[in-house]
Amino acid sequence: VQLQASGGGLVQAGGSLLLSCAASGRTFSNYVMGWFRQAPGKEREFVAAIARSSSTTDYADSVKGRFTISRDNAKKTVYLQMNSLKPEDTAVYYCAAIFHSTYYSLTYSPSEYDYWGQGTEVTVSS
Repeated sequence: VQLQASGGGLVQAGGSLLLSCAASGRTFSNYVMGWFRQAPGKEREFVAAIARSSSTTDYADSVKGRFTISRDNAKKTVYLQMNSLKPEDTAVYYCAAIFHSTYYSLTYSPSEYDYWGQGTEVTVSS
């Protein structure tokens, strides 16, 4: 699976961005998709994940209620809608994929993901 993330940019605090991650290659619907982020000097951290079943999602506490992950299997794309952005959301955002045999499971650890996009930078100014 090849992943291409896009949609990052510079936004003021309180603003919104929509990140997209387009996949190519294997059957997209067989993969759990995740979004992670890495701020300068910090470790990569979990942001959100969506199971093969689009109804199963989860978020880091820091983004709950502000970010929404979704997927369009026909377009082989996963999205991250980010609202009410804060300066602490500033980071490089990465999408990732892992094959999963079950329909409702999620994966949270970056070390478990098999495929990664190149990252898209998000900067939130105060």
